Amino acid sequence: MAEYDLVIRNGTVATAADTAQCDIGVENGVIVALGQKLGAGARDIDAAGKLVLPGAIDSHCHIEQRSSAGVMTADDFYSGTVSAAFGGTTTVIPFAAQHRGQSLRAIVEQYRAAAATKAVIDYAMHLIIADPTEQVLGQELPALIRDGYTSFKVYMTYDLLRLNDRQMLDILALARREGAMVMVHAENHDMIQWLADRLLQRGMTQPRYHAVAHARIAEGEATNRAVALAELIDVPILIVHVSAGEAIEVIRDAQTKGLKIYGETCPQYLFLTADDIGMDLAGTKFCCSPPPRDEAAQEAVWRGLQNGTFQVFSSDHAPYRFDETGKLLKGDKTTFKDTANGVPGIELRAPLLFSEGVGQGRIDLNRFVALTATNHAKIYGLYPQKGTIAVGSDADIAIWDAQHEVTVRAKDLHDNAGYTPYEGRRIKGWPMTVLSRGRVVVEDGRLVAERGSGRFLPCALSDAARPRGRPTPELAFAAAGGAPLT
Repeated sequence: MAEYDLVIRNGTVATAADTAQCDIGVENGVIVALGQKLGAGARDIDAAGKLVLPGAIDSHCHIEQRSSAGVMTADDFYSGTVSAAFGGTTTVIPFAAQHRGQSLRAIVEQYRAAAATKAVIDYAMHLIIADPTEQVLGQELPALIRDGYTSFKVYMTYDLLRLNDRQMLDILALARREGAMVMVHAENHDMIQWLADRLLQRGMTQPRYHAVAHARIAEGEATNRAVALAELIDVPILIVHVSAGEAIEVIRDAQTKGLKIYGETCPQYLFLTADDIGMDLAGTKFCCSPPPRDEAAQEAVWRGLQNGTFQVFSSDHAPYRFDETGKLLKGDKTTFKDTANGVPGIELRAPLLFSEGVGQGRIDLNRFVALTATNHAKIYGLYPQKGTIAVGSDADIAIWDAQHEVTVRAKDLHDNAGYTPYEGRRIKGWPMTVLSRGRVVVEDGRLVAERGSGRFLPCALSDAARPRGRPTPELAFAAAGGAPLT
């Protein structure tokens, strides 16, 4: 008689902390035993010669999301989560995106309804706050945080999304009070607009000029300002999709000072450069914000992954078709300012980092697990249910063949973008079997999970979002109602 529903045997099991040879016993979708020569399972999977890793978590991806310009991503919650699963990801945290004039609660209900019937893996949700009205800040947002939406993103650029510093402070203060995590898209809007206007006036409309307009110093300045605002309020923040050495230095310096500033980067900043953004319209396939930089910036990003400046490695998957529904909104008249910003990458995120990080000796296997799974769960309130292999955790597991080689081809991927910026790249190491809550989702190159079988995950408040408890003198004075400072 079987002792377990499932046993994964003979694999090399790695977490963010340890690596060991052991079996994993699973019952009712939860890991219940780790040990040698476990008893019989109703199903056994032999992982001899393979790596057994926690299912990856992608905490920054745009799925079935309409942009502020009204453009819908190519992936819905079915294709987006299928693509994620084939890349070894078992949990995604996309965004419920508010636009101006919209109720935040209504938007959340809309996104939840879309995901419920389509997602094949588990999902939580961040919020995007674009219209911090009195109703949103006073009622909707605090209530949603208590319902498990404990993180939200704010923008310092884009005409229809950006918040001014006063609005940012209001949101940071609310996050401090409620224990939520604020994610910041940090680019200086006016610098970008000033450069873009002058480029367009001179007829420099081609995609390549997107990278010129989004100057590195614009990212560095906005990152510095975001850190200063967070320091004033004494609240942790996470700077998303960091690309430039100027921003990396700001984050590193803040961390050295003892501030709780977290950093995230993405594949496009390791494997693409501004030179990939060509002059013809095909260059729009590589346009994202911030844009890829140069080889020196790539090395700075690698250092940030190695030395702990970056806690998470996400895809920022933002898939838009190369047609008039996405990248070419104005057909052959599309300028770099018109194109939809974003690149696909949800399926290749973890394999790319494994191949070039672990495979080339830049990071070890345990840091790979931390960057792709564990730290996401810890920062966003899903740990230890997700992000690790431990007794009591969900059996979200990816079994990797470290020797399996793949040549990237868009036609083999499972998203709906229709292209990949990594076409032709060789990857060594791939997740061959992927399980979510003990159920096999991907096996032998086939999807075996049903549409809508993923579950919504309410997020807890995380220790990562707790203030340091060392407010600035000005904040302490204001909080004391003007009482003398001690």
